[in-house]
Amino acid sequence: MRIRKAVIPAAGLGTRFLPITKSVPKELLPILDRPMLQYVVEEAAEAGIEEVIIVTARGKESIAAYFQPRPELEERLAETGDNALLEKIQHAASLAQVSFVIQEQPLGLGHAVLTAREAVGAEPFVVILPDDIVAHTPGVIAQMLAVAEQFDAGVVAVERMPWEVIPNYGVVDAAPVQERTHQVRRLVEKPPLDEAPSNLTIVGRYLLPPEIFDCLERTPPGARGEIQLTDGISLLLESRDIYAYEFLGVRYDGGNPLGLLRASLEFALAREDTRAATQVLLKTLSTP
Repeated sequence: MRIRKAVIPAAGLGTRFLPITKSVPKELLPILDRPMLQYVVEEAAEAGIEEVIIVTARGKESIAAYFQPRPELEERLAETGDNALLEKIQHAASLAQVSFVIQEQPLGLGHAVLTAREAVGAEPFVVILPDDIVAHTPGVIAQMLAVAEQFDAGVVAVERMPWEVIPNYGVVDAAPVQERTHQVRRLVEKPPLDEAPSNLTIVGRYLLPPEIFDCLERTPPGARGEIQLTDGISLLLESRDIYAYEFLGVRYDGGNPLGLLRASLEFALAREDTRAATQVLLKTLSTP
């Protein structure tokens, strides 16, 4: 199963980061010196994805600008001999072919994916939520591709969470078939604790066949008039197998300020060029 395309929904308002997201898209908020969005594009490129389709909204044009070359800036950096910075900005523009589609109305994740139908075409693809950042090599998409090839099926990424928080997540009802891999029977969105079929919560990585688009077309709007991707996948289960994969790696919730702060600190501790300074900073902050 060769996957060439990824869809990244990035049309949300980023309300948990207001007021900064009035002018800066949440997806461009940084973890150290790179925006969240670049981390997931890099994950896709590592897995062999050639084309990234970003579903965005009007007013978020800076996302497109980030992935475009800046010849005048590159010339200036080359003239001043700042090759390290030059390499960084060229790297972002060279990761993959990046295109954009506009979601005119905020009608849910399923609707955002459906908006990319024409750009994806009739081939399997991945969906990556940009505020789920996972630190691991190989990345989650590469891990999921191996599962998809083994079972010739769609795959959703899952993570075991404490039972008390399960009502805040979508979860899978699934039967284990091998280590870390389960065949999905159904998906349940934010179940009451006494009705939750498992503590395997759905994380923002999906590997889907093109039939998902027909399923999303048939998916009725749910709460707040939104079309949910999990509902579309539930329809897909009527005709296609889906597997849940417990990925390797540490997930950071970049969708809230403290999650993004944690990611920045732990990424800084993991990088050789920032580790020592970060350790000093943390020691200073923890000293009364």
